Amino acid sequence: MAGARAQLAGDPRIRFACRVITRPAEAGGEDHVPATEEEFARLREAGGFALWWQAHGLSYGIPVHQAAGIGQGFVIVANLSRGVLQDAATRFPLMVLEITAPAAVLAARLAERGREAAEDVARRLAREAALPPGLTVHQVMNDGPREQGIAQVVAALRSAANAVATARR
Repeated sequence: MAGARAQLAGDPRIRFACRVITRPAEAGGEDHVPATEEEFARLREAGGFALWWQAHGLSYGIPVHQAAGIGQGFVIVANLSRGVLQDAATRFPLMVLEITAPAAVLAARLAERGREAAEDVARRLAREAALPPGLTVHQVMNDGPREQGIAQVVAALRSAANAVATARR
């Protein structure tokens, strides 16, 4: 996603949401807004999240102000959990961009990130990975060179932005 974000930086139609996560900023990975469990709960209770969920022992949220761009014709790219997709689809026009790879490739990439123990990686990969039925899904098989995966994601997002622009005319 970081590669796609960099390539799409000049496209004003596409915005990338920054998640609030109950993970310290120095934990690495994506750029996010760190929050304690208490801060996250206060934001959630105050209606500060358009979507929120828990996964992998952490809480995640998409702030309301970031989702507001959807009604203004922007494509908002947000990394969501499968468990929140059905809720998202009932509240927003949603296209799921499923970026996946064979289990062995995913295991190696998760291990390389170094944020989870080997047992946690194995548990994550063993989870049911089915998407809820009835969603519009565009799948990117990200098992080749990094640039190839980025190009597929960029093409899918530009296509979505073109579709939004056409629908708004």
